[in-house]
Amino acid sequence: MTTEIIEFNKPKLKSPIFIEGLPGVGNIGRIAAGYLIEELGAKKFAELHSSYFMPLVLLHPSSLVHVLKNEFYYWKAKKKNQRDLIILIGDSQSINPEGHYEIVENILKYIKKFDVKMMFTLAGLSVTEPKHKVPYVLGTTNSVKLVKKYKKYGIDFKISSHVGTISGAAGLLLGRGMYHKIDGICLLGESIGFPMIADPKSSEEILKVLIKILNLNVKTKKLDKKIREMEEFIQKIQNIEKQTIPQTISQQPSKISDEKERLTYIG
Repeated sequence: MTTEIIEFNKPKLKSPIFIEGLPGVGNIGRIAAGYLIEELGAKKFAELHSSYFMPLVLLHPSSLVHVLKNEFYYWKAKKKNQRDLIILIGDSQSINPEGHYEIVENILKYIKKFDVKMMFTLAGLSVTEPKHKVPYVLGTTNSVKLVKKYKKYGIDFKISSHVGTISGAAGLLLGRGMYHKIDGICLLGESIGFPMIADPKSSEEILKVLIKILNLNVKTKKLDKKIREMEEFIQKIQNIEKQTIPQTISQQPSKISDEKERLTYIG
């Protein structure tokens, strides 16, 4: 197996918006997307499995195993000014560059079947020290026309002055999305955190922007509680990643250093 998507059912959706939130800096995207799923009551309909994830399973206290995966959820719009949504969350990203490309291509081909034409990817932008009392939400896009349309939501699109590259799924989905004719914006929350340290403030600011854009009736007051519930499981995965990734990469034909791999694990 390389990468496969297992579909449990195929919901009937009308040109849905795709939202991606996978682990990364401050786990900002993962937390924001996971919270959105819970508050909306979104339903899981598919899973993505890949041999580019770490070759292990986690053990629950019940002795059941947990396979690392990404999960697709859907939510159907309730009002005229809303859109159907497909939300992707997951336990992990690829352990090497080749896997990032393959997984992203599989995601894009799959969501195209639902007539997705717009997506938002959520991530964190690591900064050495905070320059603003409230974390900024920065944005980049694969379509210039979207800057004018979405800057009214308080997104700082002058991202090139802050960072030169965006790695991982959050960046690749936009880059490859152009070739699948899917417009996209990556929302990045400023964070002094690392992947193993949750950043609730940045997650909340990204959520506020996304909620306004999507016209959703979602409150963020339960976010801290949700993070505490998620933190133990996320921490467990990341502790294992820290121990396992260097060993796994050393077995790859291309000798990629641990430091270089960490730099690609942003989205």
